[in-house]
Amino acid sequence: MKSPRMHSSRWLLAGVLPLVVPCQALADAVTDWNATTNQLVGAAGGPPQQFRVFAMVHIAIHDALNSIDPRYRTYTAVGAGNPNASPDAAVARAARDVLLATLPTQAGAINTAYSNYIGALPACPPAQAACISQGETVGAAAADAILDMRVLDGSQTPHVPYTLGPGPGVYQPTLPTPPAPAPFPQFGGWGNVEPFALNNASQFNPGKAAMLNIKTTAYAKDYNEVKAVGSAVVRNAAPDSEQSRIARFWPGGGGNLNGVARVILADYDFDAWEHARLFALMNMAINDGLVATFRVKYTYNFWRPYTAIHWVDDGNKATQPDANWTSYIVTPPYPDYTCGLPNTVGSFAGALREFFGTDKVPFTFTASGLPPSVTRSYTSLTQAANEAADARVYGGIHFRTGCEGGVKLGLKVGKFVATTQLRPQPNPN
Repeated sequence: MKSPRMHSSRWLLAGVLPLVVPCQALADAVTDWNATTNQLVGAAGGPPQQFRVFAMVHIAIHDALNSIDPRYRTYTAVGAGNPNASPDAAVARAARDVLLATLPTQAGAINTAYSNYIGALPACPPAQAACISQGETVGAAAADAILDMRVLDGSQTPHVPYTLGPGPGVYQPTLPTPPAPAPFPQFGGWGNVEPFALNNASQFNPGKAAMLNIKTTAYAKDYNEVKAVGSAVVRNAAPDSEQSRIARFWPGGGGNLNGVARVILADYDFDAWEHARLFALMNMAINDGLVATFRVKYTYNFWRPYTAIHWVDDGNKATQPDANWTSYIVTPPYPDYTCGLPNTVGSFAGALREFFGTDKVPFTFTASGLPPSVTRSYTSLTQAANEAADARVYGGIHFRTGCEGGVKLGLKVGKFVATTQLRPQPNPN
């Protein structure tokens, strides 16, 4: 009898939480609306679609604030806003309008959140009696600007037919398949989505790894490692081991990188403009990292460990098939190389390293999506990214080379985004 597998919660990578509509500011408008977006964004679809929404929301928020008080260069060509406009109202309206356009099925919850938020804002001072309505005007303009830019960005066709037949090294769907009517495999068209910051999806293409030749020792090394440590039998026999906890943490909520960012920011005394810049940079980076990694995935179409280990004869004498082998975590429905989760955490880490000016950004986070809950602590951003790579091997769903390649790709994307976008305005003095 096969051991049970832990489901990857692949559609919750961005972190979909129970809806709690804010009635008043908890920290500032930017983090409040990031949390609201986090609660709603699952309606967008899979992780690539979710991070696109996050990026658009936070670009609109960033540009709204900087049209009122220009501290950083805006992403869009939004004009100058009324300097007396309420920043909180501008942030709320920018977020609301992008969310309504990208998550139409959530319109009721979005509008309720917005009404409650605007209603809880303090009254404008007598000299600025129209500050809230002026803020709403600014926010609406910023939302319109980014929505107009992204109308034909390629995201409308995330999935394309996959026609490659079975063969050694060739990706094939793995059980269990997503329920109908979801197309399968998924996100074959995401590599064609227009990036927010990268020059093109192949700007940091890692190229073909030696491991992709399945007759090499490099492949045999990766094959035998994931077969040994990612087996459901092995992991279920030691559910509280370090490897099992790491495997569960990341798909169980550790990949909720906006939630992680809010935890990190709670230890810093940043203002709304700095919060807006951080969230916009990191979500643009994660989006662009995923565009890049899906371009690579569907360039090489490399098979998953489940398919490889079940294959009767791959031509490599150093690998031995096992028809009963099952991965600990359920395999997501797209090719192996390069890996998505390590890429997203790498993109996140690369952007935040530039923002903070250091890799030493500690944080502790609890993931409860794959019970029992797991709490992990990190002393640096790259430590977290490297552990995300380990997690996919321990989960039995990726070969190590693709995971490490995903981290490296993400770090490059994150650095590029953070060093080229939303730069400080020149000092007029």
